[in-house]
Amino acid sequence: MDARDRLRQYLEQRKEMGESDLVLDNLPVEDLMKVLGAPGKGQSADPAVVVRSPLPMPDRERRAHTPLAGVPAQKAPRPAPEPIGPLRPVAEQPAPTGDPIVVGGSITEAAGASHAAHLDSLQAVSDAAAACKRCSLFETAIRHVPGEGNPEAKFVCVGEAPGATEDETGRPFVGRAGNLLTDILKAINFAREDVYICNVLKHRPPGNRNPTPDEIVACSPFLLQQLALLRPHVILALGTFAAQTLLQTTRPIGKLRGQIHRFHGVPLIVTYHPAALLRNPNWKRPTWEDVQLARRVFNTAAGA
Repeated sequence: MDARDRLRQYLEQRKEMGESDLVLDNLPVEDLMKVLGAPGKGQSADPAVVVRSPLPMPDRERRAHTPLAGVPAQKAPRPAPEPIGPLRPVAEQPAPTGDPIVVGGSITEAAGASHAAHLDSLQAVSDAAAACKRCSLFETAIRHVPGEGNPEAKFVCVGEAPGATEDETGRPFVGRAGNLLTDILKAINFAREDVYICNVLKHRPPGNRNPTPDEIVACSPFLLQQLALLRPHVILALGTFAAQTLLQTTRPIGKLRGQIHRFHGVPLIVTYHPAALLRNPNWKRPTWEDVQLARRVFNTAAGA
């Protein structure tokens, strides 16, 4: 990995932590080279690396959420990441501060104003999503991915959009990220079959690109109707895109998690996407805190 790649990944991490600017006016070139693991004085540096101040932030890589826990001090092959098993209890840390976000009125009213309001079952929502041509995603997707789980579930996990494996299987959150989500749920005493798991979008954007605003507008009514039918006690928003879309904000995930927001009257907790945890195990601690909070909200609503 060259210095440019390391710089990009370092900036991705800063962005996930909520920083929008990085000014290097007072940072000597030698110090920057050390941060990047690039050659110093008397050595041949990578001529492709150009440093400007302030630096523009690169586009966020979709779904994978690949920021690093830190930047290596020198160029060396990185060992393969160790498998991540179930989350374990850890010492709690203070939650981020900030005002919780409240979006809209009741979920029933929101769903009733949409083009999916007439769908009276989760199967009907699935069938309608499969036949939907309100955006162009149906032209490139292999199959629709409506969601799955317990139709009586009161705990709902919402992600961004199907990936390649989900597109092939028609199931949400499968593969390594899906297995980790299963472990996360198990850590708060939920089996995957106990909850309902879905995405904002029901078709995969080609090439795993970010969904466009018109695609979100076209597909969101299906999610609203699913939530109106499920009447969940709590929603767990997985990842930056899902959280920002549902809460209609650009606030970074580091400033959204650790709070109880409201999505059309339903308590909503934000946490990191399982794919992000596969790349950055340091986020297991805050994720454990987030899902504990979600479980407490669920237990309170259920009278447990």
